[in-house]
Amino acid sequence: MVTLRLAEERGHADHGWLNSYHTFSFANYHDPKHMGFRALRVLNDDRVAPGRGFGSHGHRDMEIISYVLEGSLAHKDSTGTQEILEANMVQAMSAGTGVIHSEFNGSTKQPVHFLQIWIEPAEMDVEPSYQQFAYDPVEKKGRLRLIAGPDKQTQEPAALIHQDARMYASLLAPGESLEQAIVKGRHAWVHCAQGNVTLNGHALKEGDGAAVSDEAALRITGAGPAGGEFLVFDLA
Repeated sequence: MVTLRLAEERGHADHGWLNSYHTFSFANYHDPKHMGFRALRVLNDDRVAPGRGFGSHGHRDMEIISYVLEGSLAHKDSTGTQEILEANMVQAMSAGTGVIHSEFNGSTKQPVHFLQIWIEPAEMDVEPSYQQFAYDPVEKKGRLRLIAGPDKQTQEPAALIHQDARMYASLLAPGESLEQAIVKGRHAWVHCAQGNVTLNGHALKEGDGAAVSDEAALRITGAGPAGGEFLVFDLA
């Protein structure tokens, strides 16, 4: 079963400096029908004006992943980490027992467009940690590139998170397809980040998502004039 979550149905907050769409309930947007999917709790589609951002604030017991689509994001946190995140880089933070951090647009001239993802951890009160690394964009062309998961050793670098969940990214050209089996009893969430794709016969445009349960596989094809970039979450 594929259940669509259309872009225009998401929660929306426009603060001037921040234009944010919420796939699931977040901040002042509350919808009891959309409180998350399995361990995936937050998927925010954020655009931040040049030189603006989120001031210091705290989190605990959450796996937080930032995925930049355009521009750059400046990160600073109470573990002493200060980094700049751009497209084709992975940033993951385990809040654990508690962490204070800030996220700002890394440019004073260009906006930044990124996805903010929260995954509920299976372990509480872990030591806070931060991970960041870059990868070649060719690694996600025509295939699913693992971004984050629970496995300590993987074939290619990926962020380690405290949950039986895996996040993948992919780019498909128009007409290009891939298929990924779904282990019986597991579920998937697919989010179209840019462009257009079809998922098991369903059209997804930018901002659309879909919950997938009781399906044997994901069958995804790039659509539209430029294909699409999307995320896949494999969830228990």
